[in-house]
Amino acid sequence: MGIIAKPDLDTSWKDLSNCLGVDPDLFFPERGASTREAKEVCRGCEVRVDCLEYALQNGEKFGIWGGMSERERRRIRRQRALDRQTAARAAEAG
Repeated sequence: MGIIAKPDLDTSWKDLSNCLGVDPDLFFPERGASTREAKEVCRGCEVRVDCLEYALQNGEKFGIWGGMSERERRRIRRQRALDRQTAARAAEAG
């Protein structure tokens, strides 16, 4: 996968990824197509968490990153935003 990141993000993890050399189309299936094969490639990857964090920090909207679909990543982003709001409110009240 060609990775263009925000300048301050470390992307050295990509050289250790299971998907290195795999057809990128596998990770960007057509709408409604199965993501099972792509997620299987990610399952045992030692840099899966780094890949997922990269996608979350860069707002990747398409494809499988770190073994998760956009819908799954959107849930994580939403939960993190709620957690930040809760922490901010607690700090204001505290």
